[in-house]
Amino acid sequence: MAQTLSGKTVAILATDGVELIELNEPMKALKDAGAVVEIVSLKAGEFQGFDHLKPGDTVTADKAVAGVDASAYSALLLPGGVANPDLLRADADAVAFVRAFFDAGKPVAAICHAPWLLIEAGVVEGRRMTAFESIRTDLKNAGADVVDEEVVVDQGLVTSRCPDDIPAFNARMIEEFAEGPHAGQSA
Repeated sequence: MAQTLSGKTVAILATDGVELIELNEPMKALKDAGAVVEIVSLKAGEFQGFDHLKPGDTVTADKAVAGVDASAYSALLLPGGVANPDLLRADADAVAFVRAFFDAGKPVAAICHAPWLLIEAGVVEGRRMTAFESIRTDLKNAGADVVDEEVVVDQGLVTSRCPDDIPAFNARMIEEFAEGPHAGQSA
């Protein structure tokens, strides 16, 4: 893969309950494209990853979200899992971190249940998006135009439904992250 993300640093925001395949495969794609990747969580150190509903490997966070400035990053990846975005959306620092990417027009990629965090950040109204089937009503209720497609791109926001969509998700994520800020991304 071409080093299309060389010189860019991407934050991955995740915590306990993250779906490992939705963290690991996009992270590998980002690194293969030349990005520097940092995992940001509720606290620095280890947290529990999951393989669907079964505990899997632990993940090590490089930094705690409370001490991180979104301006240090070019883009943001939000992996799914059920518990991961639910825990993150209850944390004011995590929500503010996500919101800061939209305020700066920076690209964001979210898969599966991760758009719950986008709802909490108040950035989905009027956006064309997709997500895991069980949260699509939440997105509609928050004002998003929700579709059932493997990957949707709307002005720097990339969304997908589930692990089966990862190849298409990764390709569009890298494309949008390489483009950089999008004027239409600002919430």
